[in-house]
Amino acid sequence: MTLTDETQRAAARRKDLRRVVVSSYLGSTIEFYDFILYATAASVVFGPVFFADLSPGVALVASYATFATGYLSRPLGGIVFGHFGDRIGRKRMLILSMTVMGAASFLVGLVPPVPTWGALMLIVLRAVQGVAVGGEWGGAALMSLEHARGRHRGLAAAFANAGGPTGAALGTVALLLAALLPRADFLAWGWRIPFLLSAVLLVIGLFVRAKVAESPLFEQVAAARERHEDRRSRVPLVQILRRPKNLLLAGLVVTAGFVIQALFSTFGVNYATAHGVDESTGLAAFAISQFVAIFAILGAAWWSDRIGRKPVMRLGLLGMIVLAYPAFLLIGSGDTAGVIAGFVLSLSVCQSLTFGPMAAFVSEQFGTGARYTGASLGYQIGSLLGGGFTPVIVASLAAAAGGSSAYVVGYLVVMCVLSLVALVFAQETKDHDLGKRNENGAPA
Repeated sequence: MTLTDETQRAAARRKDLRRVVVSSYLGSTIEFYDFILYATAASVVFGPVFFADLSPGVALVASYATFATGYLSRPLGGIVFGHFGDRIGRKRMLILSMTVMGAASFLVGLVPPVPTWGALMLIVLRAVQGVAVGGEWGGAALMSLEHARGRHRGLAAAFANAGGPTGAALGTVALLLAALLPRADFLAWGWRIPFLLSAVLLVIGLFVRAKVAESPLFEQVAAARERHEDRRSRVPLVQILRRPKNLLLAGLVVTAGFVIQALFSTFGVNYATAHGVDESTGLAAFAISQFVAIFAILGAAWWSDRIGRKPVMRLGLLGMIVLAYPAFLLIGSGDTAGVIAGFVLSLSVCQSLTFGPMAAFVSEQFGTGARYTGASLGYQIGSLLGGGFTPVIVASLAAAAGGSSAYVVGYLVVMCVLSLVALVFAQETKDHDLGKRNENGAPA
């Protein structure tokens, strides 16, 4: 092979990597625009629209319960999409997950405001959203990881997580603009507009994703299967569950990050509006924190490529333990600058330090033959434990405390400690050779 040929191959690989990273970022942005838009709407819209016959506190808990449905179904999406992603390819599953998510979100915008049937339709569509997100994240993260492979793979994989706050910021801004309408118009039809816009985002996302090349590591595994060099054809989930240590530890490590995300994106916004700022200000403060988090997540991932995944994530968890009470004081201060500062401390700083290395950390725990399944399921276990029930739990704790945040802060601290303990027993993965790991992450 001549030097010119090698240079051309290297340039082609860099081009493929850029395209994959952009696809992962845009895909996650669209998925989480839809997913977090629902979370924010659950905090400020669904209670008075679909549970108007209940008291405000009970309506909020009921609204959060529909939100939890999406988290309950996410592990199922991780299993199903992960299985086929490990068997027939990452790219096909990513296109399918995006299509399902966009269609479900568009339909949320059409749900009639009928107390019983409307609420049931929300639950079904939220479950479909959860299945789609369960399949999206793992594929988006490991596609970038497997294309990068080298010492920048943590940063490359983190673009899947950076899409989360981007989508959250876009969704929040869209709902914020709709909330500028008169209150009656906003609740009657204005809140539906951001959901209907999902159709536009879906078309853009599918156009970009269709041009992405399949993962080179997956293609190597698939070629080996075709040549019968790898005669093992066990179901990926079975391979993972035979030695579940890495799966369980990965899920527990990321749990606190989801607690932070779910707590502040739902209860935090509601807490701010209940303590002196209007809904528009609360949503704007949350959107600002999400915009800052985009860059903080990428910076944390870049740092983890140098010092390791575990030290960066540990810093974020310890920071949240220390700053949990001050953050709530700021969010409940009734002062716009204070509310922004509270969201930035919790989401832009602490959560970003845990989310930045997360994509690489979880994906690197597993071998190529079962990586989609393992990464998706580990991530979704954390999302279920940390995000699915948190809004209901903290709303109930706040009600029990008479509106005080004391019990909520205690819950947040306990969950961060749980993840810290799991992190102690998890393996550092920064220097793993992805092509030489078995299904459970051990050297092949």
